[in-house]
Amino acid sequence: MSAATPATGAEPESAKLPLVVDLDGTLVRSDLFLESIFDAIARSGRMALLPGAYSRAGLKSHFAGLSKIDYGKLPFNERVLALIVAAKDQGRKVYLATAANRVHAEEVVKHLPVLFDGIFASDDQVNLKGERKAQALLAAFGGKGFDYVGNSEDDFRVWPHARQVISTGLSKRQKARLDGCHDDHLCLTSRNWEYASLIRAMRPHQYAKNGLIFVPLLTSHEFTPAAFLSALLAFLAFCLCASGVYLLNDLLDLQADRGHPTKRLRPFAAGQLPLTLGLALVPLLTISAFAIASLLPLQFPLLLMIYLAGTALYSFSLKKMMIVDVVVLAILYTIRIFAGAAAINVVVSEWLFTFSLMIFAALALIKRHIELAARLDKGLADPSNRDYKLADLPIIAALAAAAGMNSITVLALYVSSPEVARLYSHPHVLWGLCPLFLYWTSRTLMLAHRRLMDDDPITFALRDRRSWIVGLISIALIFAAR
Repeated sequence: MSAATPATGAEPESAKLPLVVDLDGTLVRSDLFLESIFDAIARSGRMALLPGAYSRAGLKSHFAGLSKIDYGKLPFNERVLALIVAAKDQGRKVYLATAANRVHAEEVVKHLPVLFDGIFASDDQVNLKGERKAQALLAAFGGKGFDYVGNSEDDFRVWPHARQVISTGLSKRQKARLDGCHDDHLCLTSRNWEYASLIRAMRPHQYAKNGLIFVPLLTSHEFTPAAFLSALLAFLAFCLCASGVYLLNDLLDLQADRGHPTKRLRPFAAGQLPLTLGLALVPLLTISAFAIASLLPLQFPLLLMIYLAGTALYSFSLKKMMIVDVVVLAILYTIRIFAGAAAINVVVSEWLFTFSLMIFAALALIKRHIELAARLDKGLADPSNRDYKLADLPIIAALAAAAGMNSITVLALYVSSPEVARLYSHPHVLWGLCPLFLYWTSRTLMLAHRRLMDDDPITFALRDRRSWIVGLISIALIFAAR
C-alpha cells in the first residue's frame, strides 16, 4: 500500500483540511480493475492463466501490469474535477485514495499532475478498500481531518471519519441513507445512467441485419403462419444474442473506442453505463436467446451456437487479422440465412449461399474502406486495433468492387438455372433483380468512395430511400415470379 502522509506540524485550519478523492466511479466514471481485465483479454485474445493463490489485491496488480490503458482518454467526472480545482485554488491539498492498484493511481495522477499531492492505493498485498481505506486515512489525517468524495457502498466505511461527506453516483436508496447519517452531505451527482443509454448500447438499430433470417421464408415458397412464427422466434433469439455480443464487444473495445472519432461516444466508453451492468447483461441476454432457440428445431440452436462462437472469436482475435475479419463477417451474415432456413425446416441452395457470401464480403470490405478513409481524412494514424494501413485503401476498394460484381454474376447464373424454372411460374421476371443489384452495389461503392456513407453500409442502407426502393422492387419481383 502506498500512502502519501501530510507533513507534521500545526493542526490545519478547518478550511484547509485536505480533500481526499476516490478514483473508480468517482474521479473516473469507470472501473480500472475491470478495464485492465478487458484490455488484457482484448490484446492477447485470452485471459492469462492465473495462479489459484492470487488474492484480489494480487489480481489487481497482475492485470494492472498487463494492461495498456490510455489514461488521458478516461471518462473523467467533470463535477469532481471542478471540486478538486476549487480546493487547489483555496490552497488545500488533494489526495487520491483508491482501491485500484497503485499503477493505475500513479498513471492517473501523471495525467493530472498539478491536482494531486499524494496517493493512497492498493498494492499486490493490500486491497485498500472499505475499512482498510478508512484506517489508512485515519492514520494519515486523524478523525474528521479530511473531506472525502466517494461513490460506492464501500465508502460508507470511510465517510463517518470525514469532516465533509461528498458523494457522486449514489442510488436514491444510498443517498437517502447518507442524508440520514450526515446533515452536511454534499451530493455532486446522483446515479443517473439512463435507459436510453442502455438501449443504445444494445444496438436495436442493428436488429435489421437479423432480417436475413426471413430470406428463406421468402425464397422457399413456405409462407405459412406456422413458418412465419418460427422465423419470428428465430429473429428474436438472434436479436438477443446479437445484443449480448455487442455489449461484449464494447467492453473489450473500450480503449480502441475512446480513440475513435465517433465510437468514443458509446455508452461504456463514455462512462454513461457501469461496466458491471454490461458484465451482467451479456450472459443474461445470451441465456434468453438460447431459451427461445430451444423452442425451434435442433439445427437452429446449433447454428446460433456457431454464430455466438464465431462472434466471440471475432471479438477476441479474428477482427485484428487482415482479410480474415472480412471473411468471418461474411460468414456470420450468411449464418443468419442458414439459421432462418433451419427454423422453418428448409434447405439453403448453393446459389443463395454463394451469393450471400459474395455480397456480404463486399459490404464488409466497404465498411473497412469507410473506416480507413475517415482516419485518413482526419489526419489520424493507422488503426491500432486492425491489421490494416491507410495505404491499403485502393486495394480494399478494388476487392469490394470485385466481390460485389461477383455476387451479381452468381445471381444471374441462378436466374438462368433449371432450379429457378422448377420453383417459379414466371422465372424470366427474376432477371429484373440483376440490374437492380448492379445499381445498388455500384452506387454503394461510389458513395463510400465519395465519403458520403457511415461506417456501416447496412445501417446506411436502412436510412437510405433509394435502398428501400430497390429492396421493395426486388421483393415485388420475387412475388410476381411465383
